[in-house]
Amino acid sequence: MLGWVIFFLVLALLAAFLGFGGIAGAAAGIAQILFVVFLILFIAALVLGRRVPV
Repeated sequence: MLGWVIFFLVLALLAAFLGFGGIAGAAAGIAQILFVVFLILFIAALVLGRRVPV
């Protein structure tokens, strides 16, 4: 999922550089939403994950 965030972030930066403001804004919004979802799932996995005895 973090790979998708990076993809949309790069797409947003490229679109903004080329002057496509609408596409850049949409891609940045998608990247932001995916990053928040990634953080929530990551924290949930850390809290609810099973601990393996060493």
